[in-house]
Amino acid sequence: MYKFTNKLRNLSIILMVAGFLGLTYGFLTAPKTIKDAQAVVDDKHHGDGHGASHGEATPDSDHKESHTDDKHHHQASAHGEQDGNDHSQEHGGDHHGEHLLHQLQNKPWAALYVAAFFFMMIALGTLAFYAVNRAAQAGWSPALFRVMEGITAYLLPGALIVFVILGLSGMHFNHLFIWMDPEVVAHDKLIQGKVGFLNVPGFLIRSLIYISGWVTYRYFSRKFSLAQDKAQDISNHKKNFRISAGFLVFFIVTESMMSWDWIMSIDPHWFSTLFGWYVFASMFVSGITTIALIAIYLKSKGYLEKVNDSHIHDLGKFMFGVSIFWTYLWFSQFMLIWYSNIPEEVTYFITRIEDYKIPFFGMVVMNFIFPLLILMNSDYKRVNYIIVMTGIVVLLGHYIDVFNMIMPSAVGDQWFIGIAEIGGFLFFLGLFIFIVFKEISKAPLHAVGDPLMGESERFHY
Repeated sequence: MYKFTNKLRNLSIILMVAGFLGLTYGFLTAPKTIKDAQAVVDDKHHGDGHGASHGEATPDSDHKESHTDDKHHHQASAHGEQDGNDHSQEHGGDHHGEHLLHQLQNKPWAALYVAAFFFMMIALGTLAFYAVNRAAQAGWSPALFRVMEGITAYLLPGALIVFVILGLSGMHFNHLFIWMDPEVVAHDKLIQGKVGFLNVPGFLIRSLIYISGWVTYRYFSRKFSLAQDKAQDISNHKKNFRISAGFLVFFIVTESMMSWDWIMSIDPHWFSTLFGWYVFASMFVSGITTIALIAIYLKSKGYLEKVNDSHIHDLGKFMFGVSIFWTYLWFSQFMLIWYSNIPEEVTYFITRIEDYKIPFFGMVVMNFIFPLLILMNSDYKRVNYIIVMTGIVVLLGHYIDVFNMIMPSAVGDQWFIGIAEIGGFLFFLGLFIFIVFKEISKAPLHAVGDPLMGESERFHY
């Protein structure tokens, strides 16, 4: 049995406290008025000397603002604009100021949401990988099942936190989802055409269905897994196989719908038919990478004696393969939109390339080029410190990927990695460590009753 050490417990608590303070600072320092918002941008401009690169709020920055205005018509509607060809200079200034205020007020909310979604995504990706191995009757992986079950324990609290943020958005505590504002819908014909799907009651009901299905499968699968350790037959193993196969059908549908609801609808004027798969690839490789990191940590502490280099090698192969799959989806989505050059589609990438150049191209290096160069070598996938180093880079890269998916539509060009963003990451990292390792300590680290456990112990090649 693994014991959740006081050292690790204290570390997780320190991370949560530091992260909470960072998030609190972000919310407390968010501007309350248009004048405050303008002052923030002016201070930033004078402080770094290149505020224009992040879209300094001046009337002359129309070329950058136009990308965001295509997506955020709510700023105009909030001032009652009825005709884009007939408004005064004063109205244009108010429009811009309100737009800037909403962006800066969104910043701590977006920092909270990005971190909350990212760590929930890791647990969900791990659950999908676990279900795939259960349904496939894989012989190599049972030695890692308890690690996977520990990681998926975070899914319920993590998903509920995301749901609370979504609920607060529906109650207009923030401006993350512009389609939730009735005034926006009244002046936006495109969103009006989607109101049958994009409405707050339906949005929250669908979210509850997703979460309920995921955590129900996780609950029963864990229950059957523990029961199998004490059983005299393999009935619990068979039950796990059946519910895992059924869950995968449910998951592939709800994961796509979740990505449309929770991420893509932040920018309701843009859509991609590849987006569900793209988010899936990101969560899948993040989950597999986390399994590898935790397994290596536990082995370094003298646990998981039945996990050998071949298991780590296989996890390394999955990290490599799914990273290539993620890149294929990233490039396919980008290339098709770039080639077709349809204005309502390319604005998504124009905004990111112009205003998010470093994180946009940096994540491609972290999520594709780095793991490609390192994990292509078969021998490296058997070296624990190389897997750890690569895994940390991959996880940070996919955090930036989530950042890139959410921030441009939420805060426009008023972004930077500040105290709120770092605080959000630290808080959820601490919460994740606390919940996962506490769950791992509740049961034996090996599923000794699993009929495929012997094959997993003998897994060498």
